[in-house]
This record gives sequence, structure tokens and C-alpha cells, in this order.
Amino acid sequence: MSLTLLSSPLQGFTDFRFRNAFNTYFGGIDTFYSPYIRFNGKMVIKSSFQKDILPENNTVPKVIPQIMTNDAEEFLFVVKFIQQFGYKELNWNLGCPYPMVTKRGMGSGLICDPQKINHILDRVHTETDIVVSMKMRMGYENSEEILHVFPILEKYPIKNIAIHARIGKQLYKGGVDLESFQRCLDTSNQKLYYNGDITSVAVFREMQERFPKIDHWMIGRGLIADPFLPSMIKNNTTTYPKNRFEIFSEFHDTIYQQYDEALSGPTPIKMKMLGFWEYFATAFPNPQKTYKKIKKAGNARTYQQAVKEILNSI
Repeated sequence: MSLTLLSSPLQGFTDFRFRNAFNTYFGGIDTFYSPYIRFNGKMVIKSSFQKDILPENNTVPKVIPQIMTNDAEEFLFVVKFIQQFGYKELNWNLGCPYPMVTKRGMGSGLICDPQKINHILDRVHTETDIVVSMKMRMGYENSEEILHVFPILEKYPIKNIAIHARIGKQLYKGGVDLESFQRCLDTSNQKLYYNGDITSVAVFREMQERFPKIDHWMIGRGLIADPFLPSMIKNNTTTYPKNRFEIFSEFHDTIYQQYDEALSGPTPIKMKMLGFWEYFATAFPNPQKTYKKIKKAGNARTYQQAVKEILNSI
């Protein structure tokens, strides 16, 4: 069975600069989802999110924009916005677990409200011709919540539902709940994708064995921690390329340079790269020591020096 690999959208990480560089140096991802489009006030899309989905800024095989909202008017507004750039699909985020989102009844905090989901989908399918796909958790409070939403979703031509096999209030703590994901497979007639804790080729093979009917797999944090993972899954190998850290070094330098140009001042670039190194560090022999070295770097020069030392110690 052929398999399709998708990059899960991670706010603050997987923008067009990261996507393009990732695709150039590592490959293996068939479809990238953009981080959800954010508003700057009422019906004004933040310029950085406009820039993120411009076709000329994306050199990857396929990008699908994402929205996170609990408001039909906002949804319709974003549909019009993305269609002007030729996009035919919009992914709806009902997965975000963060309290600042869920408390406002969005992301995974909306799963407990099937009627509102129905209202929004009804308007979107009545008033536009956009293809809707979804990214969900199994609920916020418990994994039964999604089961009450499935009958609503069956009414619409939803392209697919990517399910992260956790509930919202877990955030990323604890393991994935594979039994509840299996229940989703047994209950829903929709096309389901699997997402959650694919961190190695071995784990992927276990998941594939457990869910033989799944042919679309979404990778989020695992892809930042180990950028070689998607291509290794595709090539069915556990062997890294011999020049693994040279490739990583080129990739790192590319995104560093691009973020440095895009962000103003030393603090934003430091915070941006620090976020990445929380994941990158896990690929090195001593993750804590590696991350600490990056954290201690107070300016651009000492940062570059720290990266050089880390890579030279391999």
C-alpha cells in the first residue's frame, strides 16, 4: 500500500521558510499544512500569515492553508482570501490544545459543541465551493467527544480528518490513546489520517502494523526533532545518510539566515532558534547539554560558535 506523509502545522515553527528549507534538504513530505491563519483585529489577516501562504513564497510540492475559528463569518472570509491565490482546500483546526485557545471555544475546545460545528460547516458548504478537511483531537475533556461529532461530519463531503490521538487537556503529555483512535476508525465513515508521536521509523512501523487501513500519516514535532524521519520512512530504512550532520548544518544555516533577515533585533532570532533547538537537541548525544549550550549563547556570535562546537563534537 502506498503511503502519504503530511507535515502537521506547528504555530511558530512550520512557516514557509522552514517548509521550503525542509523540502530542499530532507524531503519525504508530500503535503505541508500551514500554521493556522491568524487575525489582527476583526477580519484583518496578519501580514505574516498572508505572506506564509503566498504561492510565490512556497517551493514545496503542496501546501494547504489552515484556519482556526468558531465563527462562520470568519471562515467564509478566509475562504475568499485563500481562493484568490488558487487554493481549493482549507483545513479546519479542531485540534489545538492550548488553554488560551480552548477557553475561547476554539481548537479542541470546540469538539464538545457539535451544533456549532454543524452550523459552520452548513454555511461553508452552502455558500462556497471550498474543499474542507479537518485536523482534530479526540475531544478536550474526554475521547468520547469526537464520537458525537462524527454524525454531523457525515452530512458533509469532508475530504479527510487528521486525528491526533490525544485529548486537548493532555496538551502533549502522556502517551497517545491508540484504543480510542481505533474506536474512531470503527465509528467514522470518513477518510481518517493518523497523527501523534511518530518519532522514529520503528514507531512508524508499529503504527502501520496496528492500523493497516491508514495510508496517510501526519508528523508534527517528530519531524522537527528528526528531519530525516519522513525520507527514512519513505525509503523504509533506519540508516541515516553518512553526511547526516553536514546536511543538518546546511539546513540550519539556511533557516537561521532567513529568520535573521525577517526578524528585527537579536532577541527575536534567539527565541526563534531556541524554540527549534528544543527539538534539534534530541538528535545529539547529550540533548540537555546541547540545549544548555545554545541557551547560554547571549548574542549572534556566541550562538554561531555554540552551533559549531555542537556539530564539531559529533
